Amino acid sequence: MKLINKSISCPHCGHNQHIEIDTSGNDQEYYQDCKICCNPIHFRTQLDRVHQKLTVFVDSDDEQYY
Repeated sequence: MKLINKSISCPHCGHNQHIEIDTSGNDQEYYQDCKICCNPIHFRTQLDRVHQKLTVFVDSDDEQYY
């Protein structure tokens, strides 16, 4: 298992926070509560192993932030 640390901004309250993403699997989609406001954050991750690039999409289900 390989974990990568990313900094994201909560789509609900706007606070920055650090998250850990497990890159040992394929693309992922999951929800995690904001550490500040406790609202659910929708995460989608796409891992491009050829170019060694991880893209993280964060939204509140009604808008998408990149």
